[in-house]
Amino acid sequence: MRLLITTCTEDQAEEIAGHLLKERLVACVNIVGPVKSKYWWEGKIETENECMLFMKTRDELVPLAEKKIKEVHPYQVPEIISLEIKEGNPEYFDWVEKVTKQ
Repeated sequence: MRLLITTCTEDQAEEIAGHLLKERLVACVNIVGPVKSKYWWEGKIETENECMLFMKTRDELVPLAEKKIKEVHPYQVPEIISLEIKEGNPEYFDWVEKVTKQ
């Protein structure tokens, strides 16, 4: 499973990634940025530069990872999207299984 979230700054992205990795809720975090986000908030269109985090984990850890993200994320309504992975390198999936919380 892949989780996708955004946050304001690279420092916040590093902090969120650190929490999730330390608790072994994810195997890997890719931090990409800046990305420009445009969205509706409180009746108007906003534009922000953000960092995007791509995280790899096991399906059964998604609820725990989501809970932790909500605890440490600075946004009132954080973007948390889980994406199913249909296919990929079996050795990579084995590694994700091995290094995440059992």
